[in-house]
Amino acid sequence: MTETHKTESELHEDDAPKGERIAKALARAGVGSRRDIERMITDGRITVNGEILKTPAVLVDSLKGITVDGNEIASVSDTRLWRMHKRKGTLTTHKDPEGRPTVFDQLPDRLGRVISVGRLDMNTEGLLLLTNDGELARWLELPQNEVVRRYRVRVYGHVRENDLKKLKDGVTIDGVHYGSIDAVLEQGGAANSWLSVAIREGKNREVRRVMEHLGLTVNRLIRTHYGPFSIGTLNPGAVAEVSNKQLHDMLAAFFREEKSSLVAPSKTRDTSKWAKAKTKKAVKPGDKRRRKFKAEQRRRLEGKPIDAKPAQDSRGRKEGKLTLNTKAGTKPKRTAPKRPQSPKESS
Repeated sequence: MTETHKTESELHEDDAPKGERIAKALARAGVGSRRDIERMITDGRITVNGEILKTPAVLVDSLKGITVDGNEIASVSDTRLWRMHKRKGTLTTHKDPEGRPTVFDQLPDRLGRVISVGRLDMNTEGLLLLTNDGELARWLELPQNEVVRRYRVRVYGHVRENDLKKLKDGVTIDGVHYGSIDAVLEQGGAANSWLSVAIREGKNREVRRVMEHLGLTVNRLIRTHYGPFSIGTLNPGAVAEVSNKQLHDMLAAFFREEKSSLVAPSKTRDTSKWAKAKTKKAVKPGDKRRRKFKAEQRRRLEGKPIDAKPAQDSRGRKEGKLTLNTKAGTKPKRTAPKRPQSPKESS
């Protein structure tokens, strides 16, 4: 008899794939980003139960028996995040073949295994985020999440404010397109000027290349904000952990996605056959609280203050409720909240 293969939709619940991809599991354990781990697999640095792993297309339900460079992987711990004031002249890498100083050389041992959220050039200073969760680092780096990075930039050359305004529409340089950039002249000078620059993609040397395109030379670059997190009063080289409450408040969207991605497979209602559980939409139509929550999260990622004003409709009125008329064919009309009835009005 010829052997037949079932498609995923034909699998019963008991046949559903278990666990998660090994790259994601190791990223959550803080080994590195998914891309880093895939490179480690290609280089033969990861083993499972003593055998060298040759493909990232492997599902695991625990880290038991997995080693990286011969070292066992500790179990996944709670997600943590640190703010670091990176010094100028240090590299954002774990090891440098030339022996130059790195940010990880300066970290206290108590932090354990951590990775950086993105990178800063050797001569760029300011806020660098560190985490023990590769999935969080990936989420903060993804361009589609539009997490805003803010910089103070000192440039040499003549600043044309009209050129800065044009960056709002994005710019293409040597075949590379850079998305919308907010650039404002803070302080002009005879030779050097200070700019405030906000980007949403974080491409390699983005700020420097865009400024060079405008005929300006960057001679100092300081990152002050990454999404809702700021450098604050951190001294150069200092590290401070973000509290668990602040982390969950500021990045609630990430933790909601992580929770939904770990939901076990479920049966479909009509066929009782296995299907992957779908992620619920973050915002349901008509749910004011969820709409407000999403708006607040977006403002946090953009580093903007939360506006506590009551929700209003497109005409600037406070949102009320819609009631249906009893007559057929009539449209819903907006009514004000009912006031208490007097004894004469009650029936």
